[in-house]
Amino acid sequence: MILPRRATVAHAAVLVILLAAAFASPLFAQSRAVPPAGGCGELVSVETHGRSRTRYALAHPKATASGQPVLMLLAGGGGHLDLDDNGCPRALTANFLVRSLALFHGTGFATALVDAPSDHPGEDGLKGFRITSQHADDLGKVIADLRKRSSSPLWVVGTSRGTISAANVAARPAGPDGLVLTSAVTSGAKGGMRPWATQTVFDLGLEAITAPVLVVGHAGDNCPRTPASLMSSITARTNGAREQVVAVTGGSGGAPTGLEACGARTPHGFLGQEAAVVAGIGRFIRGGRY
Repeated sequence: MILPRRATVAHAAVLVILLAAAFASPLFAQSRAVPPAGGCGELVSVETHGRSRTRYALAHPKATASGQPVLMLLAGGGGHLDLDDNGCPRALTANFLVRSLALFHGTGFATALVDAPSDHPGEDGLKGFRITSQHADDLGKVIADLRKRSSSPLWVVGTSRGTISAANVAARPAGPDGLVLTSAVTSGAKGGMRPWATQTVFDLGLEAITAPVLVVGHAGDNCPRTPASLMSSITARTNGAREQVVAVTGGSGGAPTGLEACGARTPHGFLGQEAAVVAGIGRFIRGGRY
């Protein structure tokens, strides 16, 4: 059916008004969401430092009880996940947190898998940016965006080099409601080709962290950057409302040495223990012990 010209003009005017209102909305200006289409989650893009954009994939389990926490996941390495338009990572796919997404969902948690900002691509990705206040501000904007979407408690979970980012944002005002560090970077490399490799969680203001803190590592982690023996030194400085340090054993990651021991499919990445570690994290987040 062809509408009369007067009706067509009226419909067009209404459409213009609706579009103008949408673009004028502060939420639209700061974050853009692409609904999932059989992918890994809703792809959300948040404006961050220097006109960069930081994308994250927001995924909800099919049956999530009201009030279940949302987990903001920060992968290790360079942090560049190269999320595609369906919210699926094309890089760092072997990372412990990426491998465990389905387990977190099965435990009832929604997840926000955060990519590196658009001006930090590639294998090195975030490099020394992880430790900066600007990076903490960027992650704070992601937290603010998530809080607009859900009133549930929000926890930040970082693994390996992602623990530097997680501790950084947790030590700032308006941080998360809880912090989980797995295979935390506590020992830096001296005199290497990459100056930022010296950075550890101890370079941050850990004393400012007052939210609950869980630190999980593997007793057999031979990665020189993440010795389990230094985990308790983290909670010696934090002031969390609840704190627990856990050293797990077992698994199927073998006993590699040197930098090979820092790989994802080793005790460093909790290979063969993903389900048990995720279950323990879930118990702590819900108020119990690991």
